Amino acid sequence: MHALDILGDPVRRRIVELLADGELAAGEVGRAVQREFGISQPAVSQHLRVLRESGFAAVRSEGTRRLYALEPEPIAEAAEWFTPFERFWRPRLDALGTELARSARARRIAASPAAAPESPASDTNEET
Repeated sequence: MHALDILGDPVRRRIVELLADGELAAGEVGRAVQREFGISQPAVSQHLRVLRESGFAAVRSEGTRRLYALEPEPIAEAAEWFTPFERFWRPRLDALGTELARSARARRIAASPAAAPESPASDTNEET
């Protein structure tokens, strides 16, 4: 099964997002996904099984808990599949980065003490 087939399901994408922050117990994943999607625990288990069997997730036992972790290789393969299409969004992201840098620079300049206008009182002191 292709990586995009696996990630095409919103529940599995959410599980991958949760696991991207680090290893989680199946129960933690289940509670989060059940709360967000309103699906049953067996349905969550099915999605975890698909992720495990497709190589996206690894599982290990720790006592009575089953801990899931993301496997980086399938994610890298999915990202690699998108590489030829970067030309469609890369220039826009580069332009956004430039604009954000300009805005940040303008805010820093505006906030610096050197940018503050001189007060009228300092002008009158020079005349005396």
